[in-house]
Amino acid sequence: MLDEKYHRGFTLERLDSVSEPKVHRDSEGFYIYTLSENTKVYFDDYYNFLKNVYIKCIEKSAEIDEKLEMTPGNKSETISFYRAQKIIIEIIRKTAKSFYTDDSTFGVIMTPWCFGTVLLEKVEVYRDRLAKGEINDQDAPEFPYYVIKYIDEIHRKTLLDIFDFPEEAFKMRWQYSELLRRYSKVLANITKSLNSVLNSIKTYNT
Repeated sequence: MLDEKYHRGFTLERLDSVSEPKVHRDSEGFYIYTLSENTKVYFDDYYNFLKNVYIKCIEKSAEIDEKLEMTPGNKSETISFYRAQKIIIEIIRKTAKSFYTDDSTFGVIMTPWCFGTVLLEKVEVYRDRLAKGEINDQDAPEFPYYVIKYIDEIHRKTLLDIFDFPEEAFKMRWQYSELLRRYSKVLANITKSLNSVLNSIKTYNT
């Protein structure tokens, strides 16, 4: 349980009655072959990992708040650095909570390294939206140039530190992203071609 109020999505009782063929049980507990990697992951281990990440984020966020209070208002770059850290930490905390409480799909059960790459993508997407002005964040000022700059510089290290991962934990992520980009491009080209054909048919019929 998180904060004594958030319950894990797939409880032991729920798993004991589930008919999902990927879910199994042995002497160490319930486990699943993950949907994304087909890798064996024990539910208890994964939920403990998320819980530890969540607690670490709360502790780190409180530490950052203390540093912000002690930093003079004219130290804009220092303040921006701490705010960038806090934005990243909050994204991790909220995602850990979301995955911990989700009971709608087994897709949220994954290896810790896979969870790390999910967060890497989330932080980068959030950074892009922040830069485009699509979202407002209380930890980013009206002109968040320095905050965005520091998110770029520190997000990978911050994630690795929170998860206690080695650098190689994120190496595979770029291969998956490249495949997704290529797949999306192919779909876009197919859609464009179909629209062109449909427009030609409409023009011919009229």
